[in-house]
Amino acid sequence: MPTLDRQTIGVPGLIFMIVAASAPLTVIAGGVPSNFAVTGNVGVPLSFLLLGGVLALFTVGYAAMSAHIRNAGAFYAYIAQGLGRAVGVGASWIALVSYNAMQVGIYGLFGFATASFVASKTGVDLPWWAAALIGFLIVGWLGINKVDLSVKVIAVLVGLEFLAVVIFDALAFSVAPVGVTGAGLDPSNLLVPGLGAVLAFSIAAFMGFESAAIYSEEVKDPKRAIGRATYVAVGLVASFYAVSSWAMTVATGPTQIVASAQEAGPDLIFIFLAEHAGPVITDITQLLFITSLLAALIAFHNAVARYSFSLGRESVLPQWLAGVNPRTHAPVAGSLAQSVFALVVLVCFALAGSGSDLGPLFPVLTLFTWLTNAGAVGLVLLLVMTSVAVIGYFRRHVRQHTAWTRAVAPALSAVLLGAVFAVILANFDVLIGAEGDSALSWILPALILMPGLAGLGWGLYLKARRPGLYSGIGFGGTQDPAGAKYSPGNQLPDVE
Repeated sequence: MPTLDRQTIGVPGLIFMIVAASAPLTVIAGGVPSNFAVTGNVGVPLSFLLLGGVLALFTVGYAAMSAHIRNAGAFYAYIAQGLGRAVGVGASWIALVSYNAMQVGIYGLFGFATASFVASKTGVDLPWWAAALIGFLIVGWLGINKVDLSVKVIAVLVGLEFLAVVIFDALAFSVAPVGVTGAGLDPSNLLVPGLGAVLAFSIAAFMGFESAAIYSEEVKDPKRAIGRATYVAVGLVASFYAVSSWAMTVATGPTQIVASAQEAGPDLIFIFLAEHAGPVITDITQLLFITSLLAALIAFHNAVARYSFSLGRESVLPQWLAGVNPRTHAPVAGSLAQSVFALVVLVCFALAGSGSDLGPLFPVLTLFTWLTNAGAVGLVLLLVMTSVAVIGYFRRHVRQHTAWTRAVAPALSAVLLGAVFAVILANFDVLIGAEGDSALSWILPALILMPGLAGLGWGLYLKARRPGLYSGIGFGGTQDPAGAKYSPGNQLPDVE
């Protein structure tokens, strides 16, 4: 059976991979100003702390599951073993589509930002799709190499983008035109009409935090590393987003942040740095904004490649997707498949954007906005399903954990994340900037959720027609409750 490279990633490297997927500088420079501008809510910083608490609840059960299930399929394996194999197949298809949507969508913003930076510094009018292809080649090359190379590249990029935002934060609190106020952290400013839209924007900023389990077959201490890395990443990202978005309100003054964000958009942080730190720091920060996107592209590419590997290994998808490099054990087939899919989508949007009335913003307002928000819908749904799966798994198999870990925290997580999922769907038109009753408001979520129903149907078909294969779904490379290891055709106890 093909295997990934074992004992390769430590806890620090895992944290970098998680944080890279969340793209901190991208969120602070792009997502936070958009949140202020669209919602008009000054309490955005507090929303990150509230959602961080909800995701910490999720991590309680998620971390406990990771100590018992070691599978690159992550959500797929957890849901298959907690809610049933057919449901797991449906979840795996949602995960595959969602992670692909997140990854490919980021190429839109990466292409725009890179082309804009090149044009401003050299005068060369580089098409956005050509800039995106540069990133595509880098990501594709790293994807077929040993995973620790990606970890090293990401560690450098994430460290630099954190430094850039810390510089902005320090300047914001030192400039503070009306003084340092706590308006951004005041509950009365958050708990107003429009709260749902704020939460919908803010939860999207965390997506990728759950990716630790995808590397469970490659970490040095899978029983502890997944939980530790996820707890650290959630706490780090939530506090980082909260402090930095609070700094943004201080930099302009809380009464001016909404108007400033509406006027400047993603340029808000760069305009501030140009005024108070000089052109060199501003240029470096803009360059790091681009590399932040590159780090996120690498992280999501690796996630898709490992999901494809896991599903191919268990024959849920074609077995050739489980192909690995015999020397580096990188999931080459899954990596190449993701690259081909990304290239096809890029070509389609490049052709569609030719002569568009949206001009240079076409890849941002379509490719990036549509796909990343659609991907967030699927990932939040998977968080809900995983929370329920934790309860189901521990009810059937393992009793050494406390009731808080086995049931209470996962139940609270399922309810709260379920509410966030409903809020995202209700505000999806706001997230994608649609006006009126746009068909995109339901088409894009449907493109993410319908594969889940198709996957459920495929899982039920496998149960009826290929029971030997079906019995191993969700157990590839790990142990089933009875301790038997899965291999194709090996019958395992049912979990349904």
